[in-house]
Amino acid sequence: MTASLQPTSLVDPHPEERLVLVAGAGRLPELVAESLDRSGRPFRVLAIRGFAERPMRARAEATVDLLDIAGALQILEAWGPACVIPVGGVSRPNPAAILNAAAALRNRDALRAISGGGDDRLLRGALVLLEDNGHRVVGIHDVAPDLLSPEGQLGRLAPDLAARASIATGCGILAALAAYDVGQAIVVAAQRALAVEGPEGTDRMLARARALGRKPFGLGTAQPGTVLVKLAKTGQDLRVDLPAIGPRTVKAAAAAGCAGIAIQAGYTLIIDRDATVAEADRAGLFLIGLRIEA
Repeated sequence: MTASLQPTSLVDPHPEERLVLVAGAGRLPELVAESLDRSGRPFRVLAIRGFAERPMRARAEATVDLLDIAGALQILEAWGPACVIPVGGVSRPNPAAILNAAAALRNRDALRAISGGGDDRLLRGALVLLEDNGHRVVGIHDVAPDLLSPEGQLGRLAPDLAARASIATGCGILAALAAYDVGQAIVVAAQRALAVEGPEGTDRMLARARALGRKPFGLGTAQPGTVLVKLAKTGQDLRVDLPAIGPRTVKAAAAAGCAGIAIQAGYTLIIDRDATVAEADRAGLFLIGLRIEA
């Protein structure tokens, strides 16, 4: 399998305005596409085979194998976009994503340069490769700011004094750890760090916090003022790793005994905002956006 184009013209009548959304896995590419639709910005979709979900595959004007770097660059060169927006995950491919051994062999030098360090290394390497080939790469925060958290209380509940004290503690700890490239999130209980996010991600960190903050098997009462704080790291490339939460995060935070979640306004993506806020209200958690300059 090689890069394949659906029957459309490769000549873009407005290249200075056109965006290209490179769609990976998950619902996020669809949300970004809907945001671009609302704003009236023209864009094309380049879907990654084996990753892009059905709605994005249906909108795609081209499909490319993850390993076919030359094919992807050829399509982008033909389209001549003003900028490229990589959106969605590439960490759990189905078999269709890894069948193209010929593409891997043809692009082995480029693949060797960007692999070998996990998903973050892969994404950063892909951005450098795109930029080296003359493409301007932007993030979701640049083109779909309506998907980011606003400032202030988002649900019907507000943090109490104990929770506010823990939020302040969490912000301070994350700021101090930013220089060491630690994760974006922390669970604070009674103003003490209970769990700090590492490479495992927020959900697994919350599972660890649940085991640490309660009795065995996750039973018992959580400590007062238990909160999840999630912020962008200082100097972080938001095109690669924009902080994000969604309904699943809220459920995991509730299971960990959190009274609420504090996120960075303007720098945190809320996936399915209405559903996320509704889940927080249902679970009895506050959800608040903090104004903190990154």
